[in-house]
Amino acid sequence: QVQLMESGGGSVQSGGSLRLSCAASGSSDSGFCMAWFRQAPGKEREGVANIDTLDSKLLADFAKGRFTISQDHANNTVYLKMNSLKPEDTAMYLCAARPCRVYSTLVPTDYHYWGQGTHVTVSS
Repeated sequence: QVQLMESGGGSVQSGGSLRLSCAASGSSDSGFCMAWFRQAPGKEREGVANIDTLDSKLLADFAKGRFTISQDHANNTVYLKMNSLKPEDTAMYLCAARPCRVYSTLVPTDYHYWGQGTHVTVSS
């Protein structure tokens, strides 16, 4: 069982930056792939970025050039640095984990473990 705890959300103005953190615990298995998703009110959950155990990354098109995913293996923490934030980035951001496979994915149903989420609000 893996527990995930997100932090770092908040309110920023358009053009601002935030760094989200996701601390993982509960498993001694280091073979998990981690990802960030987001869900805005009334919208479906969408993938933002994922990272595997070798630090290979997959980013959604809207995240490329603005968001960066990284991880600290020693502390089992994954980060999402978000720059040039826009009002349309307003959402609940959730961390997720799954046993790594050959392929990378940003499909929510591929992930087994989820955190509670952290709110991000971007005002214009």
